[in-house]
Amino acid sequence: MFEDFMFRATLAGLGVAIAAAPLGCFIVWRRMAFFGDATAHAAILGVALSLTLSMPIFAGVLVVSLLMALAVTTLSERGYAMDTLLGVLSHSSLAFGLVAVSFLSGIRIDLMAYLFGDILSVGTLDLGVIWGGAALVLTLVCWRWSALLTSTVNPELACASGILPKREKMILTLSLAVVVAVAIKVVGVLLISAMLIIPAATARPFSRTPEAMAIIAAIIGCGASLAGLQASYLMNTPTGPTIVCTVAVLFGVSSAFRYFIQPQKTHA
Repeated sequence: MFEDFMFRATLAGLGVAIAAAPLGCFIVWRRMAFFGDATAHAAILGVALSLTLSMPIFAGVLVVSLLMALAVTTLSERGYAMDTLLGVLSHSSLAFGLVAVSFLSGIRIDLMAYLFGDILSVGTLDLGVIWGGAALVLTLVCWRWSALLTSTVNPELACASGILPKREKMILTLSLAVVVAVAIKVVGVLLISAMLIIPAATARPFSRTPEAMAIIAAIIGCGASLAGLQASYLMNTPTGPTIVCTVAVLFGVSSAFRYFIQPQKTHA
């Protein structure tokens, strides 16, 4: 029934938005936007691995996303330029993934669903995976919030306080891999980083504290998911891209507020 699949889609969108919001804030603060891209693009390799080994898509995507995130972290510490490294790994992993999928003979696969998401086909098991992943990410971020924030703002101060910045970065890496794995069904591998970055960037002008930014980003992400889902139904457009378009419009409004409203208050 209409009510059933729309209800499941709504819950799926909310779960991804809530998980992505606080993590997206750290990605914005650390200027790691392309890091999220590289991890997300590698997910298509996880899809190919899962189908080849007849294992759940979530498991394969999680393993490959985590390996990619660990590879980026390790190589960046060996002196490789981060922008070059991410450019190479992001696009090459996506290309290798697409080629790997093409070799899967005898298996019918809707590639567009993995690239751009298929939130309307979310089932009860998918919901359990999405909300389980969201709960794990939120637990990790809340547990390590102070340490993550300190290591983000001032790594030297973090070390002096007994906090290991590398450990906190690994926690972010694990959380990012989980979000990518649960979000692939909702917005697809090409748009996951948008749901991480845009709500956080949209929330920044309205936030006075890091905690407020994370909460506002979650509200914006949830609102965009609900509005995008409704708009896609009314206009008969792809749901994942419509959700991202909605949050992009909100970012435009936020930018206008930042450049036109706030300066007037400053000069007043």
